[in-house]
Amino acid sequence: MQNRIQQLDYLKSIFIILMLLMHLVYFEEKFPYAKAVILTFVMPVFLLISGYLANMNKPLTKLARHIKWLAVPYAIMESGYIIMASILPIREHISQLTPSIFAEKLLLHPLGPYWYLHTLIICYIAYYAVNTLKQRINTVSLLIVLGISFWLLSDILHIMAMENAIYFLAGAAIRQSGIMFTSFFRPSVLAVIPFLLLCATPDNLYKYTLKGVAMTYLIICLSLSAYGHLPDKIKTLSHFIGQNTLSILLFSPMFTILTKPLVKIFKFDPTGILFFIIAVAIIIAGSLAVSLAMDRMHVSQWFCGKNNLLCIDSLNRAKTVHNNM
Repeated sequence: MQNRIQQLDYLKSIFIILMLLMHLVYFEEKFPYAKAVILTFVMPVFLLISGYLANMNKPLTKLARHIKWLAVPYAIMESGYIIMASILPIREHISQLTPSIFAEKLLLHPLGPYWYLHTLIICYIAYYAVNTLKQRINTVSLLIVLGISFWLLSDILHIMAMENAIYFLAGAAIRQSGIMFTSFFRPSVLAVIPFLLLCATPDNLYKYTLKGVAMTYLIICLSLSAYGHLPDKIKTLSHFIGQNTLSILLFSPMFTILTKPLVKIFKFDPTGILFFIIAVAIIIAGSLAVSLAMDRMHVSQWFCGKNNLLCIDSLNRAKTVHNNM
């Protein structure tokens, strides 16, 4: 898994954009049913990919370093979100912030989009612990033990949601089986038919059901079916966005709030499409600009353990290909 799988970056770019739309209050007001549909599969896709890419065959020191540099930005950004939630009249407003409430949100039940990093950290730790049994038990038994561990952490300790962990487990299962992600999720434009049929019934819009799992599978297959037909410039852009989804996840709440005044400006468009395009572009550009600024100020190494938070590998690769033509 040393070389990036470009289709995965492409998928991440699609679903990070859908995640941003989902967090725009105006999108929920205009298209509440569409938001319910997106909620069914958008974060499961990220968890599937994370489970698939999780490499547990590494020294404990390397895994600990990886977890540390997920935990540091998580703690910083989640702390800021909690404080702002006690000040701003947002949906997750905290009427009275106390040290115990702060600790509970930070350590157990995060606010905002940062629950994903919280879940990821817990899944990594549990997965690595269970993976130490790999030499003693077969792959199926290992996955069963991992599933039981996730259940204990979710239903007994209540520090994450099993409905999310199950998708990480599915990604890990695909990886353990030796099947390529793009072989398990076969591109098919015909996937649109059963996907739309499932979308038509509100009872299907829940990720912790077989129908929700089916919707997640189908939307990945459908998305991959378009990949081979995209112009190279669009592919490059999607790879770039996909490589920087962590930055977008971390900093998007700041710019999501800043786009709210634009709703009034774009009231002339009854569909809301213009607002959504501009808002998403601002959120992505702003998030990447923050990453670039942190890199230029040499603070990224203290924030995420890397000299460069902003990843430009795909842009450099595309430039090299263009120069060689």
